[in-house]
Amino acid sequence: MPRLAAASLVGTAIEFYDFFVYGTAAALVLGPLFFPTFSPVAGVLAAFATFGVGFVARPLGSVLFGHLGDRRGRRPVLMLSLLLTGASTVAVGCVPSYATLGTAAPVLLLVLRFLQGLGLGGEWGGAVLLTAEHAPAHRRALWSSFPQVGPAVGFVLANGTVLALSATLSDAEFVRWGWRVPFWAAGVLALAGLWLRSSLAESPRFLEIDDHARVPLVEVVRHHGRLVLLTAGALAAGYAVFYAVTTWSLAYATEQLGVSRTVMLTCVMAAVVVKGALTPLMALGGDRFGRRTMCLAGCTACALWMLPMVALLATGEPLLMFVGVLGALLGFITMFAVIAAYLPELYDARVRCTGAAVGYNLGGVLGGALTPIVATALAEHSGRVPWGVGVYLTGISLLSLGCFALLPETRPLTAPAAEPATG
Repeated sequence: MPRLAAASLVGTAIEFYDFFVYGTAAALVLGPLFFPTFSPVAGVLAAFATFGVGFVARPLGSVLFGHLGDRRGRRPVLMLSLLLTGASTVAVGCVPSYATLGTAAPVLLLVLRFLQGLGLGGEWGGAVLLTAEHAPAHRRALWSSFPQVGPAVGFVLANGTVLALSATLSDAEFVRWGWRVPFWAAGVLALAGLWLRSSLAESPRFLEIDDHARVPLVEVVRHHGRLVLLTAGALAAGYAVFYAVTTWSLAYATEQLGVSRTVMLTCVMAAVVVKGALTPLMALGGDRFGRRTMCLAGCTACALWMLPMVALLATGEPLLMFVGVLGALLGFITMFAVIAAYLPELYDARVRCTGAAVGYNLGGVLGGALTPIVATALAEHSGRVPWGVGVYLTGISLLSLGCFALLPETRPLTAPAAEPATG
């Protein structure tokens, strides 16, 4: 289990590094480089729109790779999704700007961002299921939480690279070529991840299945449609909160408050480090108190904290901004630390890769794709304190709270060898 959990963690870290480095670039430089004819705010909105395309592609990736995972195994998904995401990320770093290619530049950016999203849509299902289906039932939430640490590691790697470049390069150098370096580095990381994953064994639960679903998506829609919609709605708040903190807040602080890029990146990175370190601890709560219980607690915390968070961000004071984003991420991880165990337990093993991944990534569309765009527009018309953003995030948190309330608990109540519940 430690070796398997480590391989899953490293793989998801690399995949999310690729995804997050784009979000950071969208917040800081892609607007002027690829949409120079727009106003500064409109340019940021356009860059965030290309960021959102990745979320739209993720459910399609979960269908494509979920079919592969339910028909051929979890392990091939891990290899192919990492290869696709890594290659498209390196290519983003090679796309010439609008000044060189004209309108072809943002079009290429959109296509590559779509391919990034396809790869990440398959990654989560494969990595989580391989870990969850190997794990003992009484510690499934704990072991399954290690792939959930991957996004935090990926975010720190992505933003740490950007932070180092920002500190060593002039603004002109960073805009001219420095922002491309983190994208090129994705190629090295992807090769390392492929090597690490090449020795992983297939999931024993998958090998036990005799009657593989012919078309997993059709079976999921027919028998688990309500469950997919509920899980998507339930996860929307986590995505909205996370990307408000890690993407929108960067643009808001640097563009509207005049906070330096280095200071804001440091605040957000420090909060993400704490969140990542606490993930296994929160997952232990899922094994002890239940998955649904932790999700309800996390949603409630997010709903209560969103207005204080935007007020703290608006101060422009580094310590207060750190407290604001940290509180939001603690509410987020209370939910998402147990999701890697919770979602697979809701579905039959024969369609688990498709069902869990589609629900997870539809939540990303609902909460992650639109949040940076909506929050940027709301902050533009909200005065110094973006109360509209706080109200928007509170509303999504309450919606997710209602969806979690309608989902069943799945924590095994019997001996460690007990089979996961199905829904």
